[in-house]
Amino acid sequence: MALPLLSSTAHAATAPQCVVSLSPTATETLYAIGAGPQVQAVDKDSDFPTKGLPTKRIDSLNPSVEAVIGICKSTSAHPSTKPDLVIISYDANQIKEKLTAVGVKVVEQDAPSNVAGALAQIRQLGTLTGHVTKANALATSIKTTLANDIASIPTHKGKTLTMYYELDPTFYSLTSSTFVGSLLKSLGVVNVADAENTTADPGYPQLSSEYIVSANPRIIFLADTICCKASQSTLAKRPGFSKIAAVADHEVIGLNDDVASRWGPRLSLLMNELTTGVKGALKNPKLWS
Repeated sequence: MALPLLSSTAHAATAPQCVVSLSPTATETLYAIGAGPQVQAVDKDSDFPTKGLPTKRIDSLNPSVEAVIGICKSTSAHPSTKPDLVIISYDANQIKEKLTAVGVKVVEQDAPSNVAGALAQIRQLGTLTGHVTKANALATSIKTTLANDIASIPTHKGKTLTMYYELDPTFYSLTSSTFVGSLLKSLGVVNVADAENTTADPGYPQLSSEYIVSANPRIIFLADTICCKASQSTLAKRPGFSKIAAVADHEVIGLNDDVASRWGPRLSLLMNELTTGVKGALKNPKLWS
């Protein structure tokens, strides 16, 4: 869904003084563009930046109107305890409709399907909070990083780099139609999950261990290293996995779960890690002997 066009002339006098972020990605972005001092509460999953986040927390999966409208510190300049702006990425408990009904501005930023959508959300937060210049600079920097990473992949005629991306140990994966999948596709990999996509789990099919073994991917990315302690060694212990090219030739790349699941200011870091992994696999002579 297209984001609304907003004025880029917001300034300190009209910028929201009390912002509540119920999205870990939005929290990261708000602090990255200089809006941190305006944030008075965040969701329970917000953990970056590692310092300076407000102590007030709200359960974004089960939010209540009462918890949100009483969250802000009342001052002479801002006598209401209602937030000026609430950012969500998931409309749990119909919180958007309920907060809007009591006069609270709510902006929903769902997970984007492509890079353009992610950058548009960064710029939107800049406009909403009065930090347009920093938001635009951040978006431009990310766009440049991604373009440079894509351009850095060497030509590899005759080399088909098949890839498996793991979301959890039950073999949920993602296809090229998803946000992260599109990043990987831009790096020239062939996603083994694409052929298994179904309407039941569009973009995020659950594969089987037998299928992954038979697909024999040459590179594996793990986005479950923190939650589930997945690693090269744990994969090698799974039935049949030690014979997979990526495992046998040590092309299993562990990612930070949070970085891999968000689309804000650390997107450049994720792309750098994906690019490094792809370039390393292309240079690994064992994979292509």
